[in-house]
Amino acid sequence: MIFEFIVKRFGFLKRIPLLPQLFDALLRVQALIAKPELLSWLDSLEKELQSWPGVSISMHKYGGSQFNYQGREIAHLHSNGLLDVRYSLKIKQELLTEGRISEHHVLPHTGWVSFQLRSEEDLKYALRLIEISCSMKIGHCSSSL
Repeated sequence: MIFEFIVKRFGFLKRIPLLPQLFDALLRVQALIAKPELLSWLDSLEKELQSWPGVSISMHKYGGSQFNYQGREIAHLHSNGLLDVRYSLKIKQELLTEGRISEHHVLPHTGWVSFQLRSEEDLKYALRLIEISCSMKIGHCSSSL
């Protein structure tokens, strides 16, 4: 996939101001052309997360939307539907055994994992992944989907 190629080969460019946001905007344009329903799924995910207590959304420093729980980043979503979520290493290993997530595309030896939204049904699993990350923190957040 072109996203992984660019991130791995040209990742050093992420330090150039606004370039990651421009790249993410291009991903959004590509989605609009190739898979417009993806944009609806991304909007649904963000709308749901905005309703969770303690969860806020901001722009991620490398493009896309960042999801914070009680002020700390727990996940971010790229405009190509790639969701990155942070866990403890123990929980990450448990989730990897389910076979639906993969090691983070840039930081494989950390608690970060990646999940690609490919269908509308993936929204529930994405919300579950974020809910698990929230529940690791002080307090709890929940999904209504």
